[in-house]
Amino acid sequence: MFKCTLLYGVALLVTVLVLQGCASAPETGRRQLLMIDSAREAQLGLSAFEKTKRETPIARNRQANAQLQSVGRRIARVAKVPNARWEFVLFDDKAPNAFALPGGKVGVNTGILPITRDETGLATVVAHEIAHVSARHGAERMSQGMAMQVGGAILSAALGASGYGGATQDLAMQAYGVVGQVGVLLPYSRTQESEADRIGLLYMARAGYDPREAVAFWQRFQAYNSRRGGGGSLEFLSTHPLDAKRIAQLKAHLPQALAEYRKAGGQG
Repeated sequence: MFKCTLLYGVALLVTVLVLQGCASAPETGRRQLLMIDSAREAQLGLSAFEKTKRETPIARNRQANAQLQSVGRRIARVAKVPNARWEFVLFDDKAPNAFALPGGKVGVNTGILPITRDETGLATVVAHEIAHVSARHGAERMSQGMAMQVGGAILSAALGASGYGGATQDLAMQAYGVVGQVGVLLPYSRTQESEADRIGLLYMARAGYDPREAVAFWQRFQAYNSRRGGGGSLEFLSTHPLDAKRIAQLKAHLPQALAEYRKAGGQG
């Protein structure tokens, strides 16, 4: 039993390494673990988005909705995500948030509009969310979760086959869960957020929006967090980069984004 489990673990590791070598994120070239096909990913995204629309009120502000549709279509054209069925929905929710789901589903809460302030601020948020879709971050997170589950099953079987059980096995499995969450899944989430910032900056620039306004938006968001005491959490226990680090990274990527902005006819 132990020998079979070990062989299965080796086979899984080889498969993961092959998959990592075959998939890479757009624009950045970062290698990715993708264990789910794009059709299944899109199906899951559509299902989740429909559920959100049933459970969360949709905003009726015509002007804000029209602006979201205009910005969304404009950025989606330069993102060029194959087979995406783009949908942009403004939700009547006071939380300053936005999200993206596989297949081209983007939700924006009305609570973030006072921070976006204008069309370019909204473009910063929408481009970031579209970047999540184009980089297949949803499939990547699902794949990481699947790999963690399989790894846990292998560890549990190996401990049992080696004669470890009861409290010892429970303690080992708990440690595995903590290490996986803090050491693997959260850092990957921060990597994805930073990557979406970088890709989104390029997308908004190519769509003709001044990428420098992305820095201004995140500075406003940082001020919002500071007023509510939410800007000082420990980064290693957070799914997002700290605001100051995020702003510094965006500034570092500005030269490339400004070059794209000028190609699109922008000034500056």
